[in-house]
Amino acid sequence: MKKHPLLRTALLVMTAAALLCVSALAVEDGASTNSMYGTFWALVPPVIAITLALITKEAYSSLFIGVTVGALFSQGFSPIGALNMIVNDGLVAAIKDNAGIFLFLVLLGIIVALVNAAGGSAAFGRWASKNIKTKVGASLATFLLGILIFIDDYFNCLTVGTVMRPVTDSHRISRPKLAYLIDATAAPVCMIAPISSWAAAVSSTAEGLDTGISGIQLFIKAIPYNLYSLLTFVFIIALSFMQFDYGPMRAYERKAQETGDLSALESAEDEAVNPKGKVIDLLLPVLVLIAVCTTGMIYVGGFFGVDAWGGTDCAGDFIGAFGNTDAFMGLPWGGIIALLFTVIYLVARRVITFKDAMACIPKGFNAMISPILILTLAVSLKATITSLGASIYVHDLMEGAAATLYSMLPAVIFVVACILAFASGTSWGTFGILIPIVTAIFPASSELLIIGISACCAGAVMGDHCSPISDTSIMASAGAHCSHVNHVSTQLPYAVTVAAISAVCYVITGLSQIVLGASASLFTSLVLLAVAIALELIALSVIRAKFAARKR
Repeated sequence: MKKHPLLRTALLVMTAAALLCVSALAVEDGASTNSMYGTFWALVPPVIAITLALITKEAYSSLFIGVTVGALFSQGFSPIGALNMIVNDGLVAAIKDNAGIFLFLVLLGIIVALVNAAGGSAAFGRWASKNIKTKVGASLATFLLGILIFIDDYFNCLTVGTVMRPVTDSHRISRPKLAYLIDATAAPVCMIAPISSWAAAVSSTAEGLDTGISGIQLFIKAIPYNLYSLLTFVFIIALSFMQFDYGPMRAYERKAQETGDLSALESAEDEAVNPKGKVIDLLLPVLVLIAVCTTGMIYVGGFFGVDAWGGTDCAGDFIGAFGNTDAFMGLPWGGIIALLFTVIYLVARRVITFKDAMACIPKGFNAMISPILILTLAVSLKATITSLGASIYVHDLMEGAAATLYSMLPAVIFVVACILAFASGTSWGTFGILIPIVTAIFPASSELLIIGISACCAGAVMGDHCSPISDTSIMASAGAHCSHVNHVSTQLPYAVTVAAISAVCYVITGLSQIVLGASASLFTSLVLLAVAIALELIALSVIRAKFAARKR
């Protein structure tokens, strides 16, 4: 029997109306509006959004449905209350709170459009194709550039994408693979770099807690135990040299190599190339952008005297200024200066007219509409999770586990952090919730405190890395000009592989502390890291062998 679309639509409308009526009656009958607060239900909205995104391959509606479900849960299924929360506490608040990063995205989009119009990207691509001879070299060059830009993950994603797209395109590396290389470098390197916005966030969270050392000292001590971040680097290098892929990524890479279809989003990059462009027309704007954005961040943090809030404690203190900065203010500060420089430079060099330069403004803005929309919906979803008390639920889980799984707690903390960051899409929010819990569980003199902090940070990076609602993942998709859903679905098996190895190694690390006790040291952490790397290489060799056997 043929289904009638109109009948189907009518049935859906009637079903929705019935549900709304039941919800309204439930509220009128005095049903508690807080019955789901601090329970498992707090994590259901993001699970729904993520599941729908992976099934439908469509991010906008999936995220909005997740926001709607979360708002209904938070407001006791009151339609009016839910709508008010979606609009005011969700969308409007998300735009307001993230206006700084939205502005930076637009500024960067305009700079990219200018560089493309001037032919700088094409010139760099031609140069790279002559000097970077292999696909392995292109992958490793992308990885190394990501390592070098350790200041901020947003900045990392967009800058690496802008610079390396011509290089990876020339070697037929698919855009999902490029997005993975960007995403797998951005957050992990920021999490192990003492001078970064992430280090500042972790150290400020840990500062003032009963650990016996400062927040930044705790962060530095935790670096050797940050297994997920370090193993991700090893994973990228090994995968590049082994020259194989698995999971959904395999199909995209095969299509790119065999047909030249890179699975890229349609953009203005397909327009005619400006023959006047040179490599310097790309590199100089990017270098200026890096310099002024770094300067902007320490300026906001108070390095040059007074910070954005009127304080003078960080004057002349580079690390302290980074710890005190606000990237949402510092990055637009630098972005505006970089944009002005780029326009003046390109017009002065006569590779582009002033009229053409101004025409790049709406082009750059249009290129960033998709990531801005996804980021707005993702932040709105996070707001509903917060209103449902997800942090309280996780806190209770951790306290319940502390008594019975003491030596296994690093692995438990890692898994909980992974789940929380994946569901909420925020690594900063995750370690903001878990670090105070970890410091309360372990004594200040115990090496397990350092390991627990590392496991918390590593799990936060992992969850953030593979979550569809993560702002870093959204930025990586934007930087690679790749479909966001394709990016998430292709990198998920890779992230899960590294996470599984990390979890096993955290079990080994926790158990080793029973034997070593107070004798545990930096040397011990390096030995355990070497064991983790060996396990990862063995796992990759096994996966590669299985795929080779399938080919035969």
